[in-house]
Amino acid sequence: MSTAQDTIGGEAEPWEEVTPDAARRLLVAAVEAFAERGYHATTTRDIASRAGMSPAALYIHYKTKEELLHRISRIGHDRALDILRTAARGEGTAAARLADAVSSFVRWHAVRRTTARVVQYELDALGPDARAEIVALRREVNAEVSGILEDGVASGEFDVIDVRGTTLAILSLCVDVARWFNVHGTRTPEEVGELYADLVLRMVGAAK
Repeated sequence: MSTAQDTIGGEAEPWEEVTPDAARRLLVAAVEAFAERGYHATTTRDIASRAGMSPAALYIHYKTKEELLHRISRIGHDRALDILRTAARGEGTAAARLADAVSSFVRWHAVRRTTARVVQYELDALGPDARAEIVALRREVNAEVSGILEDGVASGEFDVIDVRGTTLAILSLCVDVARWFNVHGTRTPEEVGELYADLVLRMVGAAK
């Protein structure tokens, strides 16, 4: 297991930082509802019902539905950034670090596909301040991948003309896994991660 993959261990309790238990249950219910119905079609009553609580109980822990989405999005983006930062700052060649980053990022999007769908595709539902905060985190995510690509170009490992565009392509590939991955499919999250890492190394012209 790679260093970056170690970062996404402990996935059995993905919201352990959310306390108390009632707040965690509401957040988990919101993730499920937003992923299934979309943010705008989900009501606070839907969320409370999934959590086995009354609608009034939700407002004890979250002032608005948007506050729930913001909390989910913030935690998810922090984890995504941590995965990529761990890989980017690890030991080894640029090619090894890029492969680690991609395989770990893909694995997270496969294993946490429900959360990832909300985190990646409900950004526009956030208000201006919350959205600006998440956009800033996305810039940091981009910067970690761009940094690896720039290292690889500088060392002669990669043949990349457009680092910014290639960064966007790589992250788009990884993020889309949350949309299509099926736990009952023919590939495991680890296998998909390895496949995508190989595809990305070919994309950047890394020597085999």
